[in-house]
Amino acid sequence: MKQNQYSIIGLMSGTSLDGLDIAFCHFEQTNDKWEFSIIESKTYPYTEAWKRRLQNIENESALNFVKTDHDLGLLFGEKVNAFLTEFNLDNTSIHAIASHGHTIYHQPHLGFSTQIGNGAQLCASTGIKTIADFRALDVALGGQGAPLVPIGDQLLFEEYDYCLNIGGIANISSQQNAYRVAKDITFANMIGNHICQKINQDFDDQGKLAKVGKIYPPFLELLNQTVTTSTENNSSLGKETFVKHIQPYIDQLKISVEDQLHTLAHHLSDKIADNITSKSSLLITGGGAFNDFWITLIQEKSSAKITIPNHQLIEFKEALIFAFLGALRLNNSINTLSSVTGARKDAIGGCIYTF
Repeated sequence: MKQNQYSIIGLMSGTSLDGLDIAFCHFEQTNDKWEFSIIESKTYPYTEAWKRRLQNIENESALNFVKTDHDLGLLFGEKVNAFLTEFNLDNTSIHAIASHGHTIYHQPHLGFSTQIGNGAQLCASTGIKTIADFRALDVALGGQGAPLVPIGDQLLFEEYDYCLNIGGIANISSQQNAYRVAKDITFANMIGNHICQKINQDFDDQGKLAKVGKIYPPFLELLNQTVTTSTENNSSLGKETFVKHIQPYIDQLKISVEDQLHTLAHHLSDKIADNITSKSSLLITGGGAFNDFWITLIQEKSSAKITIPNHQLIEFKEALIFAFLGALRLNNSINTLSSVTGARKDAIGGCIYTF
């Protein structure tokens, strides 16, 4: 049954393993236009033990994989309950939790994309209706199951020519005539954070390390070729490509961390500039929006009119949009665009768990 107001908690766990983003959001539809507000938000960092577990789970046994799915669902529920308590929220006023889960396998060419963080456990732990597994139906329809965020870009941020999110993977969406189109551009924080681990840092704060380095052409060529090959026939990138082709190369590189990060910055900004038209309006969100050196290079190479929103929207836009996907699911409205994913048709994705 359709209604015009929804209060949803959105959960997002990204490939950069920073933690679980939780955003309590309100949506209201008036005259076919959706308005939103992020009421409360917080990131719950993963412990080092959980980071190690999620980094390596694809290499574990089936039994350990299933147990991790179960345990992560319990962890998500624990964090949502802590969030409700901290912000004094009444769970009876929340229509649903919409959880992206944490992507482990993304191989749509083989017919699957797998996100763990068991929705049934999350529902049982919180007592709140839970929507999860947003990608599966699209993949079953022949799509990539990704990106899913562009419908939120289309309906919530239509004033921008392009919406760019720079997280573990950088992805972009735009409107072309009557259709929304989108794609993953390249790996971003997934590479940068891995490089920074060499010097026991989590990330390159504001791009200060990258700024003082110089380009190392062989690394730049490797990044360009790997990403170009991986995206020739797909609109989405998976962790598998990074682990197989990029991580081993980085691990044996002898050049300075500064040079590695500088080279990544030019690769990333080149790829972004290649995907936008000059002087267009560009909204940038995700952790990469805090990397001043990246933003400077994107500005120089694209001449775009860049908007960096407030910190809450930068950090929680994906959690916001997954909350929105949940609202659309409850509204029985399309929340997955075939023009973006390549599926045979648009779909209403997400499995609902409720008592």
